[in-house]
Amino acid sequence: MKSTPGTSGTGARPGPAVALGLVILCIEGYDLFVLGAVGPSLLAHPDWDVTKSTLGLLGSLTALGMPLGSIAAGWAGDLYGRRLPMVVGLTWLSVSMLLSALAGDLTPFAATRFLTGMGIGALIPLVTAYVSEAATPARHSLQVGTATTGLAIGGILTGVVGRTLLPEGDFRTLFLFGGIPLALIPVVWRLVPAVVQDHPAQTPPEATPSGAQPEGSANRLRQLLAPHRRRSTLLFWAATFAGLTIVYGASTWLPTLMVDSGYDLGSSLEFSIAFNVGAVIGTVGAALVADRGFLKAATIVGFLLAAVAMITLSTPQPRPLLLVASAVAGFGALGTQALVNISVARAHPARLRGTALGFSLGVGRVGAIVGPSYLAAVTVLISSSKAGFYAFVVPALLGAVLIGSLRSVRRPSATERPGGPSEAPVAR
Repeated sequence: MKSTPGTSGTGARPGPAVALGLVILCIEGYDLFVLGAVGPSLLAHPDWDVTKSTLGLLGSLTALGMPLGSIAAGWAGDLYGRRLPMVVGLTWLSVSMLLSALAGDLTPFAATRFLTGMGIGALIPLVTAYVSEAATPARHSLQVGTATTGLAIGGILTGVVGRTLLPEGDFRTLFLFGGIPLALIPVVWRLVPAVVQDHPAQTPPEATPSGAQPEGSANRLRQLLAPHRRRSTLLFWAATFAGLTIVYGASTWLPTLMVDSGYDLGSSLEFSIAFNVGAVIGTVGAALVADRGFLKAATIVGFLLAAVAMITLSTPQPRPLLLVASAVAGFGALGTQALVNISVARAHPARLRGTALGFSLGVGRVGAIVGPSYLAAVTVLISSSKAGFYAFVVPALLGAVLIGSLRSVRRPSATERPGGPSEAPVAR
């Protein structure tokens, strides 16, 4: 297909693709952070008898549904195209959120959080793959990164809505906003191509082993674990585990940790807003650096900044400095995970991209499952208010080491023929 100005060469225009991806992930971010926003209200509920351990369990139940959604949607997106699975994911997410708003006690509420997790898990790999395929090669990281800032913007909206309605209002009111995804279905059907197609300059070089069936759907996982991809695949999975431990631990626990440190609910939600503002600004800035050939370096720095920011938040500092530290933590969590996702997308051709993202996020979401309960266990076992913040440092340092272990391979130009590198390409 011959591309025209303003198109990516795949039939999708980068501008509308980025805008649509940003809006969808904004809804995802709202759903992701809403449990953290209502956490203090849940703990204070007179009838539901919610403890810190219960709050951690609710966060883990949300995360438990995500691997199922990620793996199934990534595979379906490569097999059937991005459009239909995206419509199904939006419908699933909307219905699940509305059911959360109608829950009369803790048991059905917990069940709806599991269902919501499946919807969140399904949409992130589909949106990342769709925007990646529509992106202009020279601005790939910036355009994909801009779309993924929707997660943080959604978190900002959660903080604003929570600060407006809580603690006086019923926390279930915040889940009524889950009906919004239904309005996006006609837009998705119009804008998202039915057929997966990549820009020639975005397709990484690869060696197809003799006897392999590259277009077959049944052996996609086998291709990801083939000798020339196995090492990078496993490192991506492990780095995503570390990143999502931070993201979902923070999304569930940050407001509560700030309350435990002596701030009221309104103030703690301000820190949550700063967390997400930092994620937006940091992701865009890091994506600009990544497009200059330093994606790997930017990702490592992001993980390290997360560790430094969490240590700072654990100490008594002037309020403005703590807000800045919360913003840096936002980039180190959400922004850094966005860079990991961009790395996965850039390292795989279109026919494997959805599956690669789905399995990376699916397997890595064990960290999302572990994260909230891990933070709950630390805060219960260690009485210090600093313990929860220090608990984030371990996965942050682990993520930096894992990304540092990836081999840097120069991305091909549009005119280069596929070669045979020993690793999937990862930008410097």
